Amino acid sequence: MISSTFRRFALAAVLSAFVPPVVAAQSLDLAGRISASRIAVISDGDFVAQTYATGQLAPREAGFRDMLTIVSIVDGKVVTGTVPVSNSVTAAPEILQLTADGQTAFVTERLGERSDEGDTVRDLPPGKRLFGIDLSDGAAPRLADTAEIAAFPEALSVSPDGRHVAVVSNTPEASFVQIIGYAEGRFGSVTRFNLADLGITGPASTPRGGVTATNVHWHPNGRFIAVNINSQNRVAFFEVTDANGAPDLRPWGNSVEVGADPFVGRFTPDGRHYLTSNWGRNFVAADLEGRIPETPSTVSVVQLAAPKAPADAARHRLVARTETDLSAEGIAISPDGRLVATVNMRGTAFPPASARFQRHATVTLLSFDPATGGIVKIADYPFEGSLPEGGSFDRTGDNFLATVFQGHADAGPETGAGLEVFRVVKGDAASGERPSLERIGRIPLTHGAHHVDLAG
Repeated sequence: MISSTFRRFALAAVLSAFVPPVVAAQSLDLAGRISASRIAVISDGDFVAQTYATGQLAPREAGFRDMLTIVSIVDGKVVTGTVPVSNSVTAAPEILQLTADGQTAFVTERLGERSDEGDTVRDLPPGKRLFGIDLSDGAAPRLADTAEIAAFPEALSVSPDGRHVAVVSNTPEASFVQIIGYAEGRFGSVTRFNLADLGITGPASTPRGGVTATNVHWHPNGRFIAVNINSQNRVAFFEVTDANGAPDLRPWGNSVEVGADPFVGRFTPDGRHYLTSNWGRNFVAADLEGRIPETPSTVSVVQLAAPKAPADAARHRLVARTETDLSAEGIAISPDGRLVATVNMRGTAFPPASARFQRHATVTLLSFDPATGGIVKIADYPFEGSLPEGGSFDRTGDNFLATVFQGHADAGPETGAGLEVFRVVKGDAASGERPSLERIGRIPLTHGAHHVDLAG
């Protein structure tokens, strides 16, 4: 863990570039609470919050850029660094992940970089790259290697040993799972699996047979992955095997129907359950008003088969579901597996003139029973800002961080883009005190923050 003093120096350079000195000093106090040796935040400079409604990209004169921000400790010194990395907020938050040792960051781009002429979403090219960023010099993170993958990658996940990256892409023709090796700063070959060949098909006369994969997550034991098929409200599980030195996939038991639009998901730390955050969008709607639901999102809990069960005999089952709040995107599970949080946009994606516009988003906190899979909503915790998406508990589970894409037009830097920080009050089961969140402030960062990951 970094000491409080180290962390204050670590963020000073980052914050001084974005906010007034008084606000920066306040934010350094917040940073001192976070238990992590490295914090990574990915930001999209092409979009503004209203782009979803208008189709117009950020004004060029704003000078926003796609950026990866890193705060780290190296050789006993705390340093900060940034590096331009193409990325897109249109993907699930899971386009960024650190290796467990914090030495490498992986990022993928659903949409490519803005051209000199393009000013609308339609002008952005399909993304088709996976980036490996070397963080060995925290003051100067650098792009180590790039792999070309199938177009429109939606999410990635790093294997527990850090040697492989799984990515899901949705081209006009097919949905793919890709597994790419990574060693000594270089990507290996891309092994691609068409989900249709793995039994994930549909009758719809639409692209890919109505199959869209929006999340992939690696099981803690490194043998399995889960893939969210949000267009079919289900999760599929696969065993990762070796075939003559190359990765191979085969179905691991049955796919499980969960809630509507399971956008993202996570295995629990003990590997016994898989949780999905189900947004509930209407995919046939013609505009933002019709697409974004007016009913709360949900979380579903899948109890997994025993890992030793034969792949063709494994049976997974849905054991619980509960409501969260409006338009939940990101989901996070505490290190001890007993708390779950979702990051909820609510009406912050709508233009201020819309009747559905809301200034405040929320984080929903839920308690989870690792033994039974039981899950219970505790409460929603509001904060101001637009398009909060990704979130993460710190390494001790004492704090929760949620990304905020941008502040409202009349907001000051203390409620602009950055990391909203909550203290996690663990509660006391013996006295009946339930866990809770206590908002303690915001760490301002550059425009467009939409996911955060931490390394211990």
